[in-house]
Amino acid sequence: MTKSMTAFARASATGDEGELTWELRSVNHRYLEASVRLPEGLRTLEPAVRERLASGLGRGKLDCTLRHVPGPSTGCNLHINRHYLAQLLAVGGEVAELIGHRAQPAPFDLLRWPGVLQEQPPDWEPVIQRSLDLLDQALASLVATREREGARLVGLIQERCDRLAACVTRIRKRMPQVMAEVRERIHDRLQEVRAELDPNRLEQELALLAQRLDVDEELDRLAAHIDEGRSVLNGSGPVGRRLDFLMQELNREANTLASKSSDLEVTRMAVEMKVLIEQMREQVQNIE
Repeated sequence: MTKSMTAFARASATGDEGELTWELRSVNHRYLEASVRLPEGLRTLEPAVRERLASGLGRGKLDCTLRHVPGPSTGCNLHINRHYLAQLLAVGGEVAELIGHRAQPAPFDLLRWPGVLQEQPPDWEPVIQRSLDLLDQALASLVATREREGARLVGLIQERCDRLAACVTRIRKRMPQVMAEVRERIHDRLQEVRAELDPNRLEQELALLAQRLDVDEELDRLAAHIDEGRSVLNGSGPVGRRLDFLMQELNREANTLASKSSDLEVTRMAVEMKVLIEQMREQVQNIE
């Protein structure tokens, strides 16, 4: 299914591990380029996050942000090193006895002593697993949004393909009359000097002129590129690069058609085609 590269998704969850929020933003880009921002304690997640993004997306510049507000199970646990504290008190008692001065130490003074109060790091494993599960939800939402926007873009491009094909048909119908009018104008201008011209040479020049003005090949290629574009739009997988190439080819043929035109109506339709192709090109830039 054709996907757009512009989308936004957000997924949040709250539990014992705290509040987790993923935000994913993607815009058009030639390749898949992901910027991942994670909380300090969850930086080990990055390889798994990038692996999931690469498996779910083909192209696009992606901003991927995780926010975490710790809960009860992820708070830091403080505990006292009782063995060390007992040794410290025993040594303090010996010092007090030597100097003949006994005093009860203040509890918070003891806590300031290095090594008495220890911090047990939180168990990040439940948070990591919950974060990855939540990322899968956010990524699924992002892909669904890209698919919906992609379907809308496909409709717009197909509508312009139809209008482009209609222009090709109108020009085909118009060309016999254009060629007849060109021949008639040339014959009229040469009427006065016809006696001085070689009739065979005149016919040769007219044939060469008709060949220069002939646009059948350009119209055939335009029709073929339009059909190929429709086929690509109905295909699967990333199609943006292929469509971008087709837009270049369509624009080249439309330019050639306009340069060969000697008829106001054909020129007007060639300009209309170039406008349609440019509109399609802008939309194609956002397709994966």
